[in-house]
Amino acid sequence: QVQLVESGGGLVQAGGSLRLSCAASVRTFGRYTMGWFRQAPGKEREFVGASSWRSDTTYYVDWAKGRFTISRENAKNTVYLQMNSLKPEDTAVYYCAAKSGDIATNARWYDLWGQGTQVTVSS
Repeated sequence: QVQLVESGGGLVQAGGSLRLSCAASVRTFGRYTMGWFRQAPGKEREFVGASSWRSDTTYYVDWAKGRFTISRENAKNTVYLQMNSLKPEDTAVYYCAAKSGDIATNARWYDLWGQGTQVTVSS
């Protein structure tokens, strides 16, 4: 059974940093595009960015560029989301997701999802 497990969430003050991890129990992790999404209370789930199965290819939504960085270690079946200069509006449950093929920004294209990890940014 394939699983994605996020960790690293927590409470941080505005301006601080967090690094989220997503560990996948798959044999062919390197063949998956890994995406990060978030969902704030009362809002729809939104795309943050993704790391393509193709080497060194990442994509971010505009508001994440310059503050968030996605990296992956295929040997450890893990993808990371480094979040810097956090703002209260970044407060949300963050999810990692996996899909075959290239990067997609719509959650409907992702087949596997983690349970989410809460990130709370205080002002």
